[in-house]
Amino acid sequence: QVQLVESGGGLVQAGGSLRLSCAASGRTFSTYIMGWFRQAPGKEREFVAVISRSGFSTYYADSVKGRFTISRDNAKNTVYLHMDSLKPEDTAVYYCAAKVRALPLASATTGRDYDYWGQGTQVTVSS
Repeated sequence: QVQLVESGGGLVQAGGSLRLSCAASGRTFSTYIMGWFRQAPGKEREFVAVISRSGFSTYYADSVKGRFTISRDNAKNTVYLHMDSLKPEDTAVYYCAAKVRALPLASATTGRDYDYWGQGTQVTVSS
């Protein structure tokens, strides 16, 4: 079993920045594809970003491309989501997730593809 713990959420004004962190347990973190998802009130969970095992490749949802950056530090068992130019529509609970078996990143955009999930961290962007 893998435990994921998100942190870094909070309240920020539109146009501001925020960095989320997700710390994972275990010694096999570097073998996982790591993704970020979010769920806004009244909406379904949606894909945000995903990063390859090595961190060399990334893939983003069109809604966040150019504004968000996903990265990872395998030595620290941590994946990050740096969010710039935040908009009120970015307000949501953000979840990190781990996929044990590798697959093309463009295919790793469905929540059901992932094996482990964190508890989520709230991000609120005020106008």
